[in-house]
Amino acid sequence: MSIFLFLASLAHAQTFTNPLLPSGADPYSYYKDGYYYYTHTTGNRIELWKSKSLQGLKDAPHKTIWKAPETGPYSKEIWAPEVMFLQGKWYAYFAADDGKNDNHRMFVLENSSTDPMQGEWIFKGQISDKTNKWAIDGDVVEFKNKLYMVWSGWEGNENGKQEIFIATLKNPWTVDSERVKISTPTLDWEKHGDLNSAGNPSQVDVNEGPQFLIHNGKTFIVFSASGCWTDFYALGMLSASANSDLMNPASWIKHPKPIFEKSEENSVYAPGHNSFFKSPDGLEDWILYHANDKPGLGCGRFRSPRAQKFTWNKDGTPNFGVPVKTGASLTIPSSKN
Repeated sequence: MSIFLFLASLAHAQTFTNPLLPSGADPYSYYKDGYYYYTHTTGNRIELWKSKSLQGLKDAPHKTIWKAPETGPYSKEIWAPEVMFLQGKWYAYFAADDGKNDNHRMFVLENSSTDPMQGEWIFKGQISDKTNKWAIDGDVVEFKNKLYMVWSGWEGNENGKQEIFIATLKNPWTVDSERVKISTPTLDWEKHGDLNSAGNPSQVDVNEGPQFLIHNGKTFIVFSASGCWTDFYALGMLSASANSDLMNPASWIKHPKPIFEKSEENSVYAPGHNSFFKSPDGLEDWILYHANDKPGLGCGRFRSPRAQKFTWNKDGTPNFGVPVKTGASLTIPSSKN
């Protein structure tokens, strides 16, 4: 190989382009022991990818770690799975129903293997507070020796508004507190949600897909706002100071504007339902999200997973910038190697 071909090959290996896969809504990635463990919504099962690199995700091995039963309360509409390592074991959180959206609830699996691609995934059951209301998009974090869970839910039993709730956990599969509402869609950019479809409300205001982000002791929750069926789907943010009580609604301050939204210039529409991960060397912060390439594509199969590095503002808040254009060359996450 000539030196020029070698350098070209090396440069290619050090970059990647979005999207990471042709399609995949609600992407989630967890980096551990040299591997990215990636999953997204597939409908009737949970699939897990294992890759050494982001750019290698398309060719990485993947497998179905759990398939929904044919019938029952968690047999249909398997949404937004998250596979993470907590307290020495792997856990997979997901939302599901019996074919009727009103019955969506959250469930959890457990795997004690060191490698989540191996071992047995055990169904631990539903994870819920005592109200047992509609719930999707659960995310869990361990912060100051406590487990917290956030999710998107309904106040009552009817569709019309999705809000963000938080609770503490006794263990990774058991809620041990009351649910506390910390965000409701009240701002204009959170209330694009005209449905115009039979069997649904005419309008649904949405806060969903909450994700914990902790930096220098400060806690953020980044969430998706407005309906995913609109091009206005975007990310909002709640923040709480280092010493505040996360279970107190007054501790959370909502940023007044979206912090990550569509870029018509870059042909990226409805970016949302994100997650976060660190670079292999732990020095960089990355956001993973889904988006459409064209307007009007809504919540369907056209959504594809994308990743980009983000930075931090002087006031300690994250700066996600603008969604990068499909096909733009990006430097891979930094590595010790």
